[in-house]
Formats: sequence, C-alpha cells, structure tokens
Amino acid sequence: MLLKKGDNNEQVKQLQIKLGVDPVGNFGPKTEEAVKTFQVKHRLTADGIVGPATWDKIMGVTNVAPVIAVPASGFKLDKLKGHIPDSVISMIPDTAAKFGITNSLRLAHFLSQCGHESGGFKAVNENLNYGAKGLLGTFPKYFNTSTAAQYERKPEMIASKVYGGRMGNGPEATKDGWKFRGRGYIQLTGKDNYTAFDKFVDDDILSNPDLVATKYPLMSAAWFFNKNGLWSICDKGADDNTVTLVTKRVNGGTIGLADRIKHFKEYYTLLK
Repeated sequence: MLLKKGDNNEQVKQLQIKLGVDPVGNFGPKTEEAVKTFQVKHRLTADGIVGPATWDKIMGVTNVAPVIAVPASGFKLDKLKGHIPDSVISMIPDTAAKFGITNSLRLAHFLSQCGHESGGFKAVNENLNYGAKGLLGTFPKYFNTSTAAQYERKPEMIASKVYGGRMGNGPEATKDGWKFRGRGYIQLTGKDNYTAFDKFVDDDILSNPDLVATKYPLMSAAWFFNKNGLWSICDKGADDNTVTLVTKRVNGGTIGLADRIKHFKEYYTLLK
C-alpha cells in the first residue's frame, strides 16, 4: 500500500472519505495536507504519503504492530545541560511527544538546526530593522532607492509591505505582514502557517501570535519539520551528508553548514 500526491484511484476515494476530504479520487494538495495533519496527530512520520502504517491507522485496522518510539522521558536530556539553554530543554518533552521526535537521531538533527537558525537559541523574532541599503539588498523586489528611504528603520512598515498580500496575509494596509512576521527558532511566517500551527496547540495563536516566540518557539519549529517531511530525512543517518540534506530543506541552501554539522555531532554524542 502506497498512496501519494498525483495518484487517482478508488483507494484514494476511500482515503478521502475517511479524512473528510471531498472524495474525488485525485490525491491533490488538500488530501496531502489532511494526511499530514492525521500523521502528526497519531505520531506517524508526517510526509503526506500513505504507506501501510498510515493506511491501517486511517482505516481503523487494529491488528498491526505498534510504532516503537522512545518516550520523551527516555532521552538523556540532562546531558544537554550547559550545551543548550535550560529553557529549551524544558520544552523538549512536550514537543517530542506531539511532533514525532522518537529517537536521539531526530532530536540531534532538530536541535542543531534550531540552534543555528536562532543564533544559539537566542533569536525568536525576525529582525526587520533594515536600513535603506539593507532593504535594497534583501528585498529588491519590493523597494527602490526612493521607497527604501521611506521605509528604512521602520520594521512594522517593512514587514507589512514585504509580507503583505501573500502567505495568507492581507494587503499591506492590514499590517498582517507585521502581525504574522517570523517567530520561533525556525521562523514561522505568514497567516497561513500560523493558522495551520494553531490546530496543534491549545492557545489561540491567531489572536496571540507573540506566543509563538514566547511559549512555542521550539514546538513551532517541530511543526515546520513535520510539514516539510524532515523526520524521514533525519532518519537517513548521522553522517555529514544527512545533515546537508536536512540543512537544504530548512535553509534552502547550505548557509552555516559547518556550524550545523558541528552541533549535530555534539548533541548526538551527548544523547546516544
């Protein structure tokens, strides 16, 4: 059993009926998102692909072997003290339980990426305090010499402009771009992503987006890993090539790769 995006058959219809998706028989983006949501909820690898374990769980088959996972209490979290902040360590159990961090390999990959992306677990809010030169270099699509001078050193205006009208945000005048700017250790950005993440926490994230920075910086990053199918990449191994593959999915390139590799090895050695 293997169903994935692009498939079109009766089994896809059965799947869609179970997931509450319009049973058209075509495995499209809505079905893929519904599958990922189901996988996260049931602690399966959230890759949007329906393999045997996911199919049986959705269909209610009970005569399958349970997924073997390391409980959060099984991680040697005390070994991380002095290497990452205690505040981050305290977030790991709930995050691991909710988002499928089931072994030390996944946790080490995850923490090394979060740490690098946030400058050592320090930055939880996107820095949009750009000067005119920075705006022209970073957002050339949105600014020219004249407009850059009007927006420089005005983070709220900058975010509202560059993120307005996309990622589910309203136009610039709504200031949605500022309200749903990047937050968390791997920055959650845009109303669409905030809306999707909101389904996995008890708090009202849409009304209180700052909670992503203050309460859920690690959990929102784990949501990102799930959404982007990163756990299956993490499971490939503890070698530099795997760290590179994870980095490309997180970063879009290999910026800071040496630092990510260094910390992955550090955390994985401690956690084994």
